[in-house]
Amino acid sequence: MSYNQLINPKSIVIVGASDNILKPGGSVLHNIINGTFEKELYIVNSKGGIIQGIKAYTKVEDIPQADLAIISIPANQCIETVDYLANKKGVKAFIVFSAGFSEESEEGAIREKQLIEIVNKAGAIMIGPNCSGFFNTNHQSIFTRPIPSLDTNGVDIISSSGGTITYIIESAMRIGLRFNSAWSIGNAAQIGIEDILEYLDKEFDPETSPKIKLLYLEKISNPDRFLLHSSSLINKGCKIAAIKSGSSTSGSRAASSHTGAIASSDSAVEALFRKAGIIRCYSREELANVAAVLTLKKINGRNLAIITQAGGPAVILTDALSKGNIDVPELDKDLAAELKKHLLPGAAVSNPIDIIGTGTGEHMATCIDFCETYFKEINGIAVIYGNPGVSNVAEAYNMLDKKIKTSKLPIYPILPSVIAASEEMETFVKKGHVNFTDEYALANALSKVVSWTPPSVGKIEDISVDIPRIRTIISNSADGYIDSETVKQLFDAAGIPQVQEIVTANRDEAIVFADKIGYPIVAKCVGPIHKSDVGGVVLNIHSANHLSIEFDRLMKITDTTAVMVQPMLSGQELFIGAKYEPTYGHIVLCGLGGIFVEILKDVASGLAPLSFDEASSMVQSLKAYKIIKGTRGQKGLNEKLFVEIIVRLSIMLRFAPEIKEMDINPLLANEERVIAVDARIRIEK
Repeated sequence: MSYNQLINPKSIVIVGASDNILKPGGSVLHNIINGTFEKELYIVNSKGGIIQGIKAYTKVEDIPQADLAIISIPANQCIETVDYLANKKGVKAFIVFSAGFSEESEEGAIREKQLIEIVNKAGAIMIGPNCSGFFNTNHQSIFTRPIPSLDTNGVDIISSSGGTITYIIESAMRIGLRFNSAWSIGNAAQIGIEDILEYLDKEFDPETSPKIKLLYLEKISNPDRFLLHSSSLINKGCKIAAIKSGSSTSGSRAASSHTGAIASSDSAVEALFRKAGIIRCYSREELANVAAVLTLKKINGRNLAIITQAGGPAVILTDALSKGNIDVPELDKDLAAELKKHLLPGAAVSNPIDIIGTGTGEHMATCIDFCETYFKEINGIAVIYGNPGVSNVAEAYNMLDKKIKTSKLPIYPILPSVIAASEEMETFVKKGHVNFTDEYALANALSKVVSWTPPSVGKIEDISVDIPRIRTIISNSADGYIDSETVKQLFDAAGIPQVQEIVTANRDEAIVFADKIGYPIVAKCVGPIHKSDVGGVVLNIHSANHLSIEFDRLMKITDTTAVMVQPMLSGQELFIGAKYEPTYGHIVLCGLGGIFVEILKDVASGLAPLSFDEASSMVQSLKAYKIIKGTRGQKGLNEKLFVEIIVRLSIMLRFAPEIKEMDINPLLANEERVIAVDARIRIEK
């Protein structure tokens, strides 16, 4: 199967062409005629005549040989038409707009299967059905509009949804993005996301191929294949940003009704993207803004200078950057005093640098040069410049154009006057630039880009985990939740620090252990899954008499088989969990314990086995990361050990697929230690 006839066809036939550009067959003809395709174009319409200036054939039997066929006819006519074109007219590439296949009914699914069989047997390639088409710099065989600015160095986009790809392109055009290709795959009956990624991966040339890929996904059919080719592209120098919809229950239902998609859990998607090195986005605007950041020079650090013509937007930007862990460092006082000599009275120069509303393009350029030459801490510059009615915007934007092209640092233009300076803005964008228009959107996109971590596919860290012992323990265990002693053995094999404990049904044995380790201690019933719900956890036991009373009470709780006794430790509660997802493998979860897991849902996920970089990015992505790092005078937790434990557990899971669920809640942590206090593991062989 070759993509050549799709990518660069020498001839195209449109079956179902129309004069009505509000119909897919008319709209695609309009786009092709007014686009870049200059080779042989044939159209078929049962009424014949002249359609949009081109003579129409009344039936497919009359057309010459063709490379690419665009099908825009009722679904019940597609089988016969595609069969004839593939076997009699040499067509090796099909784009099928027609709906009424697997997305609609069981009868449609049967029809779709027949269509695939015909195409596969002919050695042809097919996009669709139920898609909006394909375009690149060679031809624009898509029925939606507008067609963006085309550039062989532009963005490649792949989408499960025809409408969504159009709206993403519109969002991207508004901020100045250019496109190399767009793939609307619809039902993806033959060619899906993984196939296109494989093609782009195999054909990738580091010198000439576009470096930015955007994805809108409603299903991931083959996570392993998706991971292989997306991470390979990224390792070759690409950046990939993606939206995965349908991860919630309601979203899954909506996606299923749209293209027959099957949802993956949100944690599985996050884990897969993290391992592949994909930047995850949640909206069309966010995806477009991330892509715009990626088109600019790479930022090597987290310090930004802000040059602004208005104070308010600079404050909004500074706050938004702070949320994304990007700093706006203060300019040295002596340097600030020197810079102020070159600006208008009233200018503020601490950073943000406010050149005030009457500041000119020259003032802006002076600040850019000054920052680049003297402000050594900064890694990039954001420029906010609009049209308050008292400055020459065209002159300023011409100056900004020159500085972006010559500066060694990335410069992020925020040109907010979308009405008052629309002409000047359009001229600026046509020179090859992007424009973020909104400072919060830039901050959000930039924070995602600077937080990016590289792919870690197939990487297992070289640390001591006793795999043979783990396999022996698993092999000797029965299905279900394993006992605490077996959990302890597994954690010993994996190198997980654990609290001292005893599990016993003998009260005297428990008291002897408590006397040995010292009071206060904790006692927990063994057997019930949710101990707290049945009153099965007792804290702050201070004496043997107190323990004796509580021991007897705990043993009377339904399903209790023994009592666990542990020292009463203090520290911040942390959480690590895992669940096995079919086709994905183990999804490892981490976060703060207690309320942060159960109510605030502040949890990050990764796909086992995890590298140290992956585990670190998981921890640092938590909303509560500042607690782990240390804030407001409080000491931070032992982040390095927390990360190591996550990695060790992920390696254990990689070699124990029988483990279907695992929770360590809590781990207790302080600045010196992180220790597992309670855990449960479920095995299913």
